[in-house]
Amino acid sequence: MTSSNALPEFPLELDQQLCFALYSTSLAMTKAYKPLLDKLGLTYPQYLAMLVLWEADDLTVKEIAARLSLDSATMTPLLKRLEAQGYVERVRGVEDERQVHIHLTEAGSALKQAARAIPAEIYCASGSDLDAMLRLRSDLARLRASLGEYLDN
Repeated sequence: MTSSNALPEFPLELDQQLCFALYSTSLAMTKAYKPLLDKLGLTYPQYLAMLVLWEADDLTVKEIAARLSLDSATMTPLLKRLEAQGYVERVRGVEDERQVHIHLTEAGSALKQAARAIPAEIYCASGSDLDAMLRLRSDLARLRASLGEYLDN
């Protein structure tokens, strides 16, 4: 959007801010996940990392971090905790020892079955219908992409 386009005036009120709606919803979402993930012994960031690995095993720390929009330094302690729990193993790259590959263990693969009910639980907790949830996810993906482009410029 160029500066010549007329923008509506946005009030400086907390409940009128998109950022606050996203922030407070994110907090509520994380709180809704907590009791479900506690049963699995996972934190929310660990759950996200496991979701990535359940989709594609044998990824590097850098690949997992990119998929989660995090930096590698943030991922390392999280993955070390998953390794201590016996869900993943970290293996140095043969060709490049700076690269660390993450492999699911048998226990990590088995955990997927225990986590299968979580998305349905969250869907029920949302109080929305499926079409509304799918539209919201799509709208949020577009917003994330637009903000990413904005930040890249």
